[in-house]
Amino acid sequence: MQAVFNHSWERLSGEEQRVFKRLSVFRNGFSRQAAQALIARCTGVADVVAAVNFARENNLPVAVRGGGHSVAGHSTCDGGLVIDLSPLWLVRVDPQARTARVGGGAIWGDLDREAQLFGLATPGGVVSTTGVAGLTLGGGYGWLRRKYGLSCDNLLSVDIVTADGQLRTASERKNADLLWGLKGGGGNFGVVTSFEFRLHPVGPEVMYAATIYPAERAGQVLRAWRDYVSTASNEITSDATLWTVPPYPMFPAELHSRPIILVEGVYAGPIADGERLMQPLRELDQALLDMSGPVPYTAVNSALDALFPSGEVHCYWKSLYLNDLDDEAINSIVAWGVDRPSPRSLVPIRHLGGAMSRVGPEETAFGDRSAQFLFSIDSTWEEPGQAEENIAWTRNFWTDMQRFSTGATYFNFPGLLEEGEALLRTTFGANYERLAGEPQEQV
Repeated sequence: MQAVFNHSWERLSGEEQRVFKRLSVFRNGFSRQAAQALIARCTGVADVVAAVNFARENNLPVAVRGGGHSVAGHSTCDGGLVIDLSPLWLVRVDPQARTARVGGGAIWGDLDREAQLFGLATPGGVVSTTGVAGLTLGGGYGWLRRKYGLSCDNLLSVDIVTADGQLRTASERKNADLLWGLKGGGGNFGVVTSFEFRLHPVGPEVMYAATIYPAERAGQVLRAWRDYVSTASNEITSDATLWTVPPYPMFPAELHSRPIILVEGVYAGPIADGERLMQPLRELDQALLDMSGPVPYTAVNSALDALFPSGEVHCYWKSLYLNDLDDEAINSIVAWGVDRPSPRSLVPIRHLGGAMSRVGPEETAFGDRSAQFLFSIDSTWEEPGQAEENIAWTRNFWTDMQRFSTGATYFNFPGLLEEGEALLRTTFGANYERLAGEPQEQV
């Protein structure tokens, strides 16, 4: 990660030099003639204010690194300043109020670990190294979405440094319009230094269904899965994913490198009830492997960590909301999904509805929630030379699936936003104009 900074050290004032020494700035090739890269590692809110002010006064682009999980590269920028919040990772749980205050640099593993000490959780990601900030500001799909909604639905307040260098609190009672925009509208409104979340009783163990079926039966499995989730209780959140078994010890050797469809489910309630109610997910067809059973909630949220090792893979992810999962849509998903150019790529289909769908489209910036399924193409590959093939396949697949969708995308999986404003307008719908306007501060 390198951000080019076009100002020499001599051009900085004495106060600016002092500030950036204080910020534990990482300098790559930084000399008294020119700064080749500048990353401000902020250890407190005052550091963030100083970094924002410096970037504004010197007309520099800014990128904010929270958990550093952005596959689209939004945690860095060229020719600008990266504000690194990774030292701000502390989590403080209030078990009586069932709330958590979470630093802007925390990852979901940090929050899960602290909250589970009290048998509590809030809807988060499905990879523990996902940043709390990025996931929440874009919406936040996890294993509790049908029971307790999206991550952003459980956001009570934030502390945020806005572009004018002011620290503000946004909550339902103060700067409510700003909080509205942060609930799914992305990280465009400032640098969030801390989040306050509502927590719910979850775990320490949950019933987890995880069954592998052969890819050649994917069409039949998806149709059976679609029929099952259409009547599933809101305690059940389920995904179906086209994938290739990696050569990891957790899988039998005979399944390594085999194309499969993985059906998963998590029950947010008593384990015995979950085992009984999710049994059909384990019997959709002839299974190759059934890994279902009671597991710690923290284990469910870290089960996919090994698939996305930091700095080792290249990613290009796009998504679409599907109006329905009819047979024609299933046939298209299977035709494309079993012929992936990279075995590391995944094609997940997430069942939506439940608690997340009870939030009105104008209540949060996230917008319309009427779709029953979210389809994504999580293209992942190892060698830089494979980029052109994988990106082209992803875009062609995504374009073909448009006929089953309104064209709206999940803002955390937008590819590289090549479609520009047109995609934003389609995704946010009637909320777009409000997002693009000026939030009104309440004093």
